[in-house]
Amino acid sequence: MNRIAVSSAGLLALLIACTVGPDYRRPSAPVPAAYKELAGWKPATPMDEIDRGPWWSIYHDATLDALERQIDIGNQTLALAYANYMQANALVQEAQAQLFPFLTASASDIRSGGGNQAVVVQPTSAGTGVGLTSSTHRKTFAATFYTVQGQANWVLDIWGQIRRTIESRAAGAQFSAAQVANARLAAQAELATAYFNLRAADALEDLLNQTVDTYRQALRITENEYKAGYVSRLDVETALTELRSTEAQAVAVAQQRAQFEHAIAVLIGKPPAELSLAHGQLASIVPVVPPEMPSSLLERRPDIAAAERQMQEANALVGASIAALYPNITLTGSYGYTGVPPLAQLFALRNEIWSLGVNGTQPIFEGGLLVAEVAANRAAYLAAVANYRQTVLTAFQQVEDALVALRVLEQEAKVQQEAVEAAQRNYQLALNEYKAGTVIYTTVLTDQQLLLSNQETALTIQQNRLLASVALIEALGGGWTVADMPSIHEVRKQNGLLNIGW
Repeated sequence: MNRIAVSSAGLLALLIACTVGPDYRRPSAPVPAAYKELAGWKPATPMDEIDRGPWWSIYHDATLDALERQIDIGNQTLALAYANYMQANALVQEAQAQLFPFLTASASDIRSGGGNQAVVVQPTSAGTGVGLTSSTHRKTFAATFYTVQGQANWVLDIWGQIRRTIESRAAGAQFSAAQVANARLAAQAELATAYFNLRAADALEDLLNQTVDTYRQALRITENEYKAGYVSRLDVETALTELRSTEAQAVAVAQQRAQFEHAIAVLIGKPPAELSLAHGQLASIVPVVPPEMPSSLLERRPDIAAAERQMQEANALVGASIAALYPNITLTGSYGYTGVPPLAQLFALRNEIWSLGVNGTQPIFEGGLLVAEVAANRAAYLAAVANYRQTVLTAFQQVEDALVALRVLEQEAKVQQEAVEAAQRNYQLALNEYKAGTVIYTTVLTDQQLLLSNQETALTIQQNRLLASVALIEALGGGWTVADMPSIHEVRKQNGLLNIGW
């Protein structure tokens, strides 16, 4: 008997261990051997190491650091992603619960009653036996029944439908965890971009104010020359027009700066009215993070990790839908007591009730529904594979775009600085010749405008270099790695279930 029980238990365990459907293997992705835009380029300020986590520390800006650290506290897009992750964890727990028997308990107190009719024949007078009469009486009864019972239902996961569902939802939880990291990185990069745009606006305002001072000096010189009779009134009006036009540009910069400040406030979860940033300087050094080998990008980008987890999530659903084609077996059982008062004697052996049962169901005809579900899940898996490969391609494109931007802008900055210096010398010569009376004021004005234009271009290049630096860090994952994503084991552990073989 014991051997039969052991054999039966072993057979049951073997059946439960069966899991139909395809096992997941990560598909290949197009990965180049090297970055095209890195060949032959040595960055002027390479950062050989980058801290994992606070990647923005390479800019050595205390204000930026303080703002970035508030992303985790107040950013609502990140809060939304984290809530989705918590929901995904709950769905894992919901699926895991189906592996266990479903137990319920019930108790009832029922009082019921009924009635019947009977005919009774009696003599008219005692002992005479003469003359019989009949009468009808209604008799009623009522009784109370107490019942206490426990029921159990256990769906045997023989073909692995539940386990495939758990696998899918655990991969979905990992996907959500990667989405949290992706939302965090995107918010951090967006804040850094807005911050450097704001500082570029500060630098442009400083440049325009310096140019306004220069135009004021030129206006005073022109007015003095006019009073002395050396120039016409036209030169004075021309100098005044250029002064007012540049002042208007300086005022317009304030609108751009305010909009960047508002964007930063929203990113850290504050109303724009609650954030004011003091005027500051635009960074002069542009750090460049080495991209390492292209193959490492697959482990460093949270969006790639999320797309990869989506593939396993979809693949497991294929197995779950295939398992639905097989018989479904449920064990049922109940045990309890039922009886009439007194209640204290309810749990006597004579009142015991129990039942055991096995229920099996097999789909026979459902109009092709289950087969269609398998086909739909296979198609969803193929879509996830395509999305994964496209995500990888887009990631490499973003890295290459940032690299070429940094390389070209670095070269452009050097040439543009030479142009600024040449324009500065040319303006100074024109101003000296104007003071000496050898050239007209229009020559000075033209050289002033050329100098300002070159200075603005140099400022824009520096701004774009910083933005490209941020874009490269974001494209490389910002210091995040797949190791930061919770493993399947950790997802199961935090949902309270361990040692369930998949």
